[in-house]
Amino acid sequence: MLDDKDRIFTNLYGLHDKSLKGAMSRGHWDGTKQILEKGRDWIINEMKASGLRGRGGAGFPTGLKWSFMPKESDGRPHYLVVNADESEPGTCKDRDIMRHDPHTLIEGCVIASFAMGAHAAYIYVRGEYMREREALQAAIDECYDAGLLGANNKLGWDMEIFVHHGAGAYICGEETALLESLEGKKGQPRLKPPFPANMGLYGCPTTVNNVESIAVAPTILRRGAGWFSSIGRPNNVGTKLFMVSGHVNKPCTFEDAMGTPFREMIERHCGGVRGGWDNLLAVIPGGSSCPVVKAEHIIDAPMDFDGMRDVKSSFGTAAIIVMDRSTDIIKAIWRLAAFYKHESCGQCTPCREGTGWMMRVMERMVQGRAQKREIDMLFDVTKQVEGHTICALGDAAAWPIQGLIRNFRPEMEARIDEYTRNASSHGAVLQAAE
Repeated sequence: MLDDKDRIFTNLYGLHDKSLKGAMSRGHWDGTKQILEKGRDWIINEMKASGLRGRGGAGFPTGLKWSFMPKESDGRPHYLVVNADESEPGTCKDRDIMRHDPHTLIEGCVIASFAMGAHAAYIYVRGEYMREREALQAAIDECYDAGLLGANNKLGWDMEIFVHHGAGAYICGEETALLESLEGKKGQPRLKPPFPANMGLYGCPTTVNNVESIAVAPTILRRGAGWFSSIGRPNNVGTKLFMVSGHVNKPCTFEDAMGTPFREMIERHCGGVRGGWDNLLAVIPGGSSCPVVKAEHIIDAPMDFDGMRDVKSSFGTAAIIVMDRSTDIIKAIWRLAAFYKHESCGQCTPCREGTGWMMRVMERMVQGRAQKREIDMLFDVTKQVEGHTICALGDAAAWPIQGLIRNFRPEMEARIDEYTRNASSHGAVLQAAE
């Protein structure tokens, strides 16, 4: 269990003053100049030592990512890009940071930009986030007025922060598609290599980080890598924002220690599962692209990267979607298949053709209007999409269906049997009527 003194986000619910003055009274912007004076190498080494893994879903070590930026400038400017295109269904943590605790992100941008030699940061905000963008922009304006941003500021590192508003495309959450969109082009992923650290925004060295990954950096550097890495389990350390939606008594976003068991987390923060624990059917543990997990497998599992890998799913952004026994699980996964079909950018053939095909087969599975051998065929097609596309959207479309087939095949077969029975009895009735 996480103690209140170890919380990084002190105004997650907007109960306190979110202005610069309010943020400073809660300890933000405290000694930022002293942190910068310790130098780039110290900051990056401390971030590596903290064990922070990216909070955007992939879980790549943040300090290591920062270290990929060229040490010396070759004449090209360096950029920090913050991914606030929070479009994964179930995920809603970054909006709370921008809406209620924006100064954690802004201070993080200054420190991260300094560590990678960047004088400009772009925050790419999801199209639907209107109020979040307004709150973030207001906080940035405050920092300019207070001399914390801009040229010749008090911190000694010239820094500009720009807020860019997207148009609501899921694919722009993929880092290279985000860069294309920022440049004013169609949001389509780029082939890697070259990687953004060498050829990113406008062909310059760029690091793309999630909002939460950047927002926790100042507190880690203030309190020390040892403090952060002492929370959680090895390889899965620190505090994390979890979001729980679906069939719990109190859906919410909260900060807790990595590796907290699922049951303990739901009981403490969400008032338990609707209708009691015996009513729990399945859980999607990290946002809609993560494979669904059966109730009995997840109930005592530690909520972190390794814990979710052990139950054949993934931790993602820790967006927990809880489903009780009233859920039509086949229809729920069809709905996700329809979402990924709609959001595919169409650049890669396996994803462009495969997402539509998978959605149409899933639509028949919902009704039971299929044959049992088609379940294996569907699984084979997900394997032909997975890993054969430029970005991970193909994987994201394939995994929910793989999780369904792995865990709920009997339900799919029972639906097909029921449809066949009904169809044959309907045929018999028609024959008798003739």
